[in-house]
Amino acid sequence: MDVTIIEAAQRVLAKVEISGGGRCNCTNSFASVRDLQTVYPRGHRLMKRLFRCFDYRDAYRWFEERGVPLVTQDDDCVFLRSQDSHSIINLFLSEAARLGIHVRTGCRIRSLDELSDYDYIAVTTGGQPRSQGLQWLGHDIVEPVPSLFTFSIDDARLHQLMGTVVEGASAMIAGTRLRAEGPLLITHWGMSGPCILRLSSYAARELHDADYRLPLIVNWTGRNEQEVQGELTRISTDHPRKQLSTIRPFGLGQRLWNYLSEKALAGRSQAPWGSLNKKEANRLTTILTADSYAISGRAPFRDEFVTCGGISLQAVNPTTLESKTRPHLFFAGEVLDIDGITGGFNFQAAWTTAYVVSQSI
Repeated sequence: MDVTIIEAAQRVLAKVEISGGGRCNCTNSFASVRDLQTVYPRGHRLMKRLFRCFDYRDAYRWFEERGVPLVTQDDDCVFLRSQDSHSIINLFLSEAARLGIHVRTGCRIRSLDELSDYDYIAVTTGGQPRSQGLQWLGHDIVEPVPSLFTFSIDDARLHQLMGTVVEGASAMIAGTRLRAEGPLLITHWGMSGPCILRLSSYAARELHDADYRLPLIVNWTGRNEQEVQGELTRISTDHPRKQLSTIRPFGLGQRLWNYLSEKALAGRSQAPWGSLNKKEANRLTTILTADSYAISGRAPFRDEFVTCGGISLQAVNPTTLESKTRPHLFFAGEVLDIDGITGGFNFQAAWTTAYVVSQSI
């Protein structure tokens, strides 16, 4: 079989090169995943079907058998042991050379008619920021919108806590069931970290439709209200004369605890623990478990790498990923309406769909 890769850019795999800060989070161990919908907000049913053909264990084995050892972190993310994305880039390029695959760069295709000389076509162009970028494919398109982005929040006092990480936080969009957990990072523009990136993925369409202005609720402790009330009562009982600033519940950082207690108690943040009345204790509990913010937009940087939307999954055969309307035309990767949360899941979707397409051809 004679195979040609056609790339619009001047070099291939540029997105792989910068992924994971140049370390390439190439898949996930899926050890903590009980339901694929929690990691693939769009396309989880299709991914479950395709995993029967090629899943994360197959991807792990594929790379290692070709001389690229991998390592699984405590958070289940799988990285290259070399911690250098060029290891995977060099593997793909060497495999292409070994198999005699032609690579044409700087070649932009604007119509499928330009590819009429080919017996089979696999479209793997990745996500597009607007549906116009997919119109040339002539299929039903789910409007693309950004996913995996950070939140801008107009709160100057919060911005002063930049660099603070809360490991066990959770966040949700108020009035919805959209909720995510994990490390939360406070930045000089708002909030980031895995918790926020996951929530942005779950709520991608809702946020887009609201012009990225929705109410955000943050639980800084990861505990429920009853547990937090119990811990605050225990501290008040055991250390009544200690100032609030001297005992930080739930391992919160000093700067964050000072900010939250002042936000809850307004001028009483230096009071003794034993002096808290019921109303103040309730306000402190609310701030710790349901702290409210107003999302004012996406981060001021073009930092999103993923879009939700693309070629409708109804337009392809769910077993082969072949177009239902144009024989011998296949789709793989983010060009399809499949997207995952942060943690290697989007790369795994790329490997899985690409493998299925190659086997189908």
